[in-house]
Amino acid sequence: MSLDKNLFQQPLNKLLAALPASDYQRLIPHLKLVSLRVQQILYEASEPITQVYFPDKSMVSIVTTMEDGSTVEVGIVSNEGMVGIPVILGDNITTTTAFVQIPGTAMQMNADVLRAEFNRGGAIQTLLLCYVQAVYSELAQLAACNRLHTLDERLARWLLTVSDRLESENFPLTQEFISQMLGVRRSGVTVAASTLSRAGMISYQRGHISILNREDLEATSCECYRVIQNEFARLLGFLPSKRAKKLF
Repeated sequence: MSLDKNLFQQPLNKLLAALPASDYQRLIPHLKLVSLRVQQILYEASEPITQVYFPDKSMVSIVTTMEDGSTVEVGIVSNEGMVGIPVILGDNITTTTAFVQIPGTAMQMNADVLRAEFNRGGAIQTLLLCYVQAVYSELAQLAACNRLHTLDERLARWLLTVSDRLESENFPLTQEFISQMLGVRRSGVTVAASTLSRAGMISYQRGHISILNREDLEATSCECYRVIQNEFARLLGFLPSKRAKKLF
């Protein structure tokens, strides 16, 4: 695709934007702006990860697949993060699959290059380790959330998270897809979405969701949404829904 030089000089990805200018400039020759199409697989479970991605205007789901083919989402990555964490943790193979949930653009980098940059130490290593801790905290919170909270609360939390990561109140998502990501029956999502819709918090039609009353949606969500937001702010210096600021 044609390169937008502004995306390299002022990256939309918050992790890249949080790097010191000298570190980011060193990465630029190794970054490639790519278009990600919906349902595109970025890496498969049990297969080597050869490329990592820093999403700009796209959202990627990290999912676990059971033997019967059922799936559940265990993570979302958009412009607050990076797809391919195992690469910097000593291995390049994982049990999860990463695929594009909402199409858009991303910065792609060879996994070996990122690993070498990470092993240099300094700001890149510190930043990525803080991101890993934020993701770990998110996973731990969601494990409890999926066990203890109602579907209405979980759906509200999930929609708020998607909105934050995309920085938009409007996005394309089908109930079938939401049910797969939350690991519940579609009928359950239909009931929960209808509850939120009747309360005037969201509207849903033809695979498109709009958040109409964010304040009420946040009040309906469980505390997990706020806990995760606070951890990202504490560890990385920015909320997933806010503009990144320099850490170093």
